[in-house]
Amino acid sequence: MACMKLGSKPEVFHLDGQSWFCSTGLPSDVIVEVGEISFHLHKFPLLSRSGLLENLIAESSVKEENKCILQLHDLPGGAKVFLVIAKFCYGVKIELNASNIVSVRCAAEYLQMSEDYGEGNLIIQTETFLNEIFGNWTDSLKVLETCEEVFSYAEDLHVVSRCLNSLAMKACADPSLFSWPVSGGRSAVQSPEGGVFWNGIGTTAKPQSVGDDWWYEDVSLLSLPLYKRLILVLESRGLKPEKISGSLIHYTKKHLYLLGRESSFENGDRATLGSTMSSPPNKEQRNLLEQIVELLPDRKGVTPTNFLLRLLRTSIFLHAGHTCRENLEKRVGAQLDQAVLEDLLIPSMGYSMETLYDVDCVQRILDHFMIVDRDMSDCTLTSVVDEGQLIGGSHSLTPITMVANLMDGFLAEVAPDPNLKLPKFQSLAAVIPEFARPLDDGMYRAIDVYLKAHPWLTDSEREQICRLMNCQKLSLEASTHAAQNERLPLRVIVQVLFFEQLRLRTSVAGWFFVSDNLENLQNHSGNLALTRTELSHQAGTRQNQVVAVDNVRERVSELEKEGLSMKEELEKMVKTKGSWNMIFRRFGFRPKSKSCDAKVTKNCNNGKEQPSAAPAPAPVVNGSKNPKNGEVEA
Repeated sequence: MACMKLGSKPEVFHLDGQSWFCSTGLPSDVIVEVGEISFHLHKFPLLSRSGLLENLIAESSVKEENKCILQLHDLPGGAKVFLVIAKFCYGVKIELNASNIVSVRCAAEYLQMSEDYGEGNLIIQTETFLNEIFGNWTDSLKVLETCEEVFSYAEDLHVVSRCLNSLAMKACADPSLFSWPVSGGRSAVQSPEGGVFWNGIGTTAKPQSVGDDWWYEDVSLLSLPLYKRLILVLESRGLKPEKISGSLIHYTKKHLYLLGRESSFENGDRATLGSTMSSPPNKEQRNLLEQIVELLPDRKGVTPTNFLLRLLRTSIFLHAGHTCRENLEKRVGAQLDQAVLEDLLIPSMGYSMETLYDVDCVQRILDHFMIVDRDMSDCTLTSVVDEGQLIGGSHSLTPITMVANLMDGFLAEVAPDPNLKLPKFQSLAAVIPEFARPLDDGMYRAIDVYLKAHPWLTDSEREQICRLMNCQKLSLEASTHAAQNERLPLRVIVQVLFFEQLRLRTSVAGWFFVSDNLENLQNHSGNLALTRTELSHQAGTRQNQVVAVDNVRERVSELEKEGLSMKEELEKMVKTKGSWNMIFRRFGFRPKSKSCDAKVTKNCNNGKEQPSAAPAPAPVVNGSKNPKNGEVEA
């Protein structure tokens, strides 16, 4: 720590009880009272250095001729600082450092110790030392902390603002420009290689590398008012928002101890939540949270989404103001695509606690996201996009698709709650547009979980909730599960089977189309005059084509077996309901008896077609009818 020594005379002051005496051999002729401490001094050393003391002594001499008593109860720094000033007036050796310089500077101004009352007076001496201190990071921080003791006086003398500007200049500068430990702060005690310092000389010549966050820990020791002013100065100097956000996160984790407490509620223990809500929230913690939220940079993506959601949980627990919570919800909504499911599971902390998780809060966050996404989409449509960007764009998921997957997972997590009403479930699920989901497997899973946890729903309500998913956008695995799901309405099961049959029919037609093209390619290649080398090459190609055709036939056979298996399962489901036969005939299914099915299987193996009302021509493969796969029922 930097220090400055003034004066050369030995110590002549001694304390006796609550009084300080100066042992110069002369009786004191003035008593200065500062708080409960009195100083028995002499007039001449004081009035020769201080304009205020000169005036007070003159006024006192007119009123009382025998004894002069002065009262300085408002002196900045109190009796401790006045002792330093008295020693300075007597020329006694004193030491100024970062811990007392601010109080001494303010007291010197209060006592009017300017150059008019002696060259090299205390005001100019303290100003010179302050300018030296402002060149050092650690001492500047110490000076700023001591400003709180005499804040109003330090503010008037611009000591606070000069400290803040000094710290901000160093925080904004490249840390490699400073030598260690000037830029390293208070925590620097060792070199990177483990070398120690001997009489100020390092044992290693290699300087320690300093990261961009080297100043986070140091400034986190400041009080909230001073820290807030420092952040505002850093913003005005153009410091990157990422660094400001990093410092705010570090400061919050250090001082907002309730930020970690919210993690104990993630399991949604209602007994714990109830006991927590009964205790009054900490006003200081709530004020700290609201101040931090105001300081967060506005730029999207600068502050991590998980940190914002933790702040939101804590704000709900602390009963923060509506403006603070709305601010956090909008910030989270703007970058909801970066959130994870665990962070969205915010326990309900209201007095009613109707549901286990705060679904209304997530609903508001999702609404904010949709507003931002709509605005971004409008800007994209109106802007001129380079054709190369359209052709060579990335194949990564769009933000709205990521949010759709996130909401599907959230709905599946909150669906088991028996207190979750159907309209609230529908309202949250319907916010995401249908085009945002490439597949509806996630929505189907959430609906299935909700139906399982709410078996008392009526048929009409089951129909309503199933309208949230598109049966055409279910994967094969989800379709198979849905076709056997007894919780779904029968109409939905029929739709799933219908679209699965359409998908099967399309696949079969596609494989036959490939088979025909391969056959045509073989016939066309046979009519060309080829050289010996080309003939050998064509022989290999034909062999590959024959293998491909065989693969096509195998795949078609597999698809036929899958279709037959699906049809048999459906027939088992409705074998006792003859009224449904007409519906299944419309979808291409013809119920048959077991003996009929056996005949079909036998005849197919013999290569004979079964008669039907509207026989379809057998597909042609390699110029002839396929005896094995000659019949494909539609």
